[in-house]
Order: sequence, then C-alpha cells, then structure tokens
Amino acid sequence: MNVSKGTIARTIILALALVNQVLTAIGLQPLQIDDALIEQVVAAVFTIIAAVWAWWKNNSFTKHAQAADIYGREVKAGLHDANN
Repeated sequence: MNVSKGTIARTIILALALVNQVLTAIGLQPLQIDDALIEQVVAAVFTIIAAVWAWWKNNSFTKHAQAADIYGREVKAGLHDANN
C-alpha cells in the first residue's frame, strides 16, 4: 500500500469535517477540532495501520516455520516440485 501521509491526513480531516457538519445539521454540538486532536488521530491511524500490517504479515518465529518459508520461496522460484 503506497498511500502518502498527506493523503491519510487529508482523508481524516475530511471525515472529521463531515461528522462535524452532520452534527451541526441535526442540532448537536459540533466536535471541538484543533491541531492537537488532528495529530492524535493521525498518530492513532498510523498505529492501527502498523498493527494490522504486522499482524497480517507471516511472522515465522520457530525454526520449522522459517524452514517452511524458505521452502515456499523455493517452490515459487521453481526449485522444487510442489506436488511431491
């Protein structure tokens, strides 16, 4: 995923602005948005993305898992017949 930090920040700001507008339209007190809140939200989003990415990736800790990773790469490279 090659999304820039600027794109993520603009998307977050847009989402906050839309929520703020909807709250105002239905008569509720709008969100109090300041620079500190935006920084916190951006930091939280990056933390969530990093956590999901780390969870999603294949994290092989045992020797058997690492050997299986090597074997899988070799099969993809055509060094082994995957059917045997």
